Amino acid sequence: MALSILFLLLFILFSVTPLNAQSFIGVNYGLLADNLPPPSETAKLLQSTSIQKVRLYNADPSIIKSLAGTGVEIVIGVANGDLPSLASDLNIASQWINSNVLPYYPASNIILINVGNEVLLSNDLNLVNQLLPAMQNVQKALEMVSLNGKIKVSTVHAMTVMGNSEPPSAGSFASGYQAGLKGILQFLSDTGSPFAINPYPFFAYQSDPRPETLSFCLFQPNPGRVDSNTGIKYMNMFDAQVDAVHSALKSMGFEKVEVVVAETGWPSTGDSNEVGPSVENAKAYNGNLIAHLRSMVGTPLMPGKSINTYIFALFDENLKPGPSFERSFGLFKPDDLSMAYDIGLTKTTSGQTSQSPLVGKATSMGWCVPKEDATEEQLQASLDWVCGQGIDCGPIIPGGVCFEPNNLASHTAYAMNLYFQKSPENPTDCDFSKTARITSDNPSYNNCVYPRAGDANIGGEMNKYVTSDKATENNDGSQCSSSSLYLPLFIIFVSFFFHFPSLRIM
Repeated sequence: MALSILFLLLFILFSVTPLNAQSFIGVNYGLLADNLPPPSETAKLLQSTSIQKVRLYNADPSIIKSLAGTGVEIVIGVANGDLPSLASDLNIASQWINSNVLPYYPASNIILINVGNEVLLSNDLNLVNQLLPAMQNVQKALEMVSLNGKIKVSTVHAMTVMGNSEPPSAGSFASGYQAGLKGILQFLSDTGSPFAINPYPFFAYQSDPRPETLSFCLFQPNPGRVDSNTGIKYMNMFDAQVDAVHSALKSMGFEKVEVVVAETGWPSTGDSNEVGPSVENAKAYNGNLIAHLRSMVGTPLMPGKSINTYIFALFDENLKPGPSFERSFGLFKPDDLSMAYDIGLTKTTSGQTSQSPLVGKATSMGWCVPKEDATEEQLQASLDWVCGQGIDCGPIIPGGVCFEPNNLASHTAYAMNLYFQKSPENPTDCDFSKTARITSDNPSYNNCVYPRAGDANIGGEMNKYVTSDKATENNDGSQCSSSSLYLPLFIIFVSFFFHFPSLRIM
């Protein structure tokens, strides 16, 4: 018995997942283009980034093979046109698995099969009726080769399945979809598979193109939107949409089904009459989304964890039909594999992930504080927004070292400065809708330290106070994070030998 406990402790000690893993960041790999690089080059590109998941819309063998041995988690897809045959014949489903999974797994880390894409949106009643039977047959085919549990089965939905998403706590599925969704949700619950959906704040902005809506959609400072049922103030559209989906699942009795964001993104270009597409907006949305995911704050209704999110898309797709913005979601350029814009996905030479193009170039240029004429409403909005971005606002809550003086201006100044110090060479991070300024006067007092990038020991201060994605990462910081887990386990390990001296090696 004691020996078994010893092996269990050793297993835990050496199998702790590193805290800097970012397995929640994925990307969609679409193929509607005639200028895409070879899959082998794309695989190298992915390995140079913090992207840990790739979603394919089909089961392209060359791509699946190119990702073998990379550790990248792969989602493959069944085309909508294949649903009828898969639904009608288990043998065809088995053939599909034999052709598209078994030759590559486990070298290629396939984790999920999406059976169909936005099928309910098609309004093809025959196709809709074939969806669940097709999912069930694919699941049975996986069971026949003992891959059930190792590879999940789901399907992807558009946000149009939502009948109500405002406020988020009252989220519900459209009545016309509920009957069909009930069987699918029961299947997902029984198999431990996720509910995959495509929330796009971009489209929400297109339908309501006000400046405050844009800020809300881009994770930028904004007044926030209060859920009238819960009193929760939402500071970004992404959280509001995802929580609405969670509420819809809860309303149908499937609260424990995991929500996965199968697609979300923002186009970098579009026609002159199209509202929203721009490089600036795309960089803001995708960059702030990644920052939000890395903060691990989660959403108000699902706090403390990051939603597995697949950004759309890896490359522009120049053959995709529809408005011009549909062809302009790419994060990387297909011709030379360079970034379309930098959102901090590229790994540095040390294997860490670059959190911002400015990390490593910080200078001691000052501190960020509110302007004297900022109103209380503006201060409160900035404070709420910053503390919702993963910044550690613990020092300004009761009992914190910076809680006194207990006033809004002091608390907001501390929060603004922490956010600014993530990338101090970017003055726009000390803007807050024209309500903040940079000062050379150190606002620190007593034991309340306002960190400044470039100062001595700034690494220690930033690690202590800043928990967001743009805080400079270094080897010492990551080792410290790991040791915080290993130390208590080591103590348990040593104590174990004191209690069981007969197991000591002589």
